[in-house]
Amino acid sequence: MAEKRDYYEVLGVSKDASDAELKKAFRSLARKHHPDKNPDDDDAERLFKEVQEAYAVLSNPDQRSQYDMFGHDSPGGSPFGPGGFQGVNINLDDLFSGGFDSIFSGLFGGGRASRGRRGHDVLLRHSITLEQVFEESELEITADLSTACDSCDGTGAKTPDDLQHCSTCDGQGRIMQQARVGPFVQQMVSDCPDCGATGRIILNRCSDCRGTGASTNEQTLRINIPRGTDDGLRLRHRGKGEHITNGQSGDLYIQLDIDPHPWFERDGPDLVMALPLGYPEMMLGTQVELPHIDGDSLVISVPPGSKPSETIIVQGRGMPHRRGRGRGDVTILLKLHIPEKFNKTMLSTLEEMRPSFGLPTSDIEDAVRREAQDRRN
Repeated sequence: MAEKRDYYEVLGVSKDASDAELKKAFRSLARKHHPDKNPDDDDAERLFKEVQEAYAVLSNPDQRSQYDMFGHDSPGGSPFGPGGFQGVNINLDDLFSGGFDSIFSGLFGGGRASRGRRGHDVLLRHSITLEQVFEESELEITADLSTACDSCDGTGAKTPDDLQHCSTCDGQGRIMQQARVGPFVQQMVSDCPDCGATGRIILNRCSDCRGTGASTNEQTLRINIPRGTDDGLRLRHRGKGEHITNGQSGDLYIQLDIDPHPWFERDGPDLVMALPLGYPEMMLGTQVELPHIDGDSLVISVPPGSKPSETIIVQGRGMPHRRGRGRGDVTILLKLHIPEKFNKTMLSTLEEMRPSFGLPTSDIEDAVRREAQDRRN
């Protein structure tokens, strides 16, 4: 197990940092590592929890003094109980408005702790075409999503009278327990066992949702494909995830998966493709037209004397740049097409061409040297 880092090092402040400096450092790092801003980064949640724990201790005068004396090995163990710090649900809006102060103040007895309950996030995957990305199309997506139960308005109770205030936690959903360890008083905050952290007791449950307060309904969502979207991009819809009673609904993420194109591969805003040509087309040159993602034909002019593995670039016909104006290019790799089967006529023709177009065995070594020299220049 990795050794726990020093709290001051985690926040990037000195040991004599003021409360204002602690708060500024925490808000900056929490915004940077917030899981909502880093949905595909498994390490973000760990770092977000780490800066939360550091700030929770150092922002409390008593705990900071104890930490300065004993470090992580303070008498009585972790101030957060045997399980250690479990993290606090802080929205990005809280980090900009400063609304996290009251959340941390309750962890050590400075007030009643209230950890907002939040439903699970939901991920939907939707396939789109390269043409839709180019056109920045608007999509309609139909999905079964969690919403508040219509019968009980999301309370989970059969009638309003069947919903009571939890007396154990005074409707906060969290309880605080104290235990004396030597000269210190250890305070722990945990979910209320009587109400399941909801702050409310249901006497008779709603028969439609069975007390969950949520139901599943078909919804239609309209989304706009962003300019130059990359494969796997996730679009976030706040509050469209799992509905939860007496808490905040989770978020819905729609992941856009781009279907493989019949011949194009993407390299950022550029498109790459291979163009098979016969030997006569390579030698004499040709012009090829292909249907293109922008609706106009892609005209590829192959000059006479072209060689396999050479590339032709058609500028400005690729995908739109994600930022700024303009489009990428289309890169065409020339490939020599060789028939799978040869009849007698074809073989006879090739034999006749050998003196004019073949490479004598005695010249192969010189040709190999020239090829290597051209490749290196």
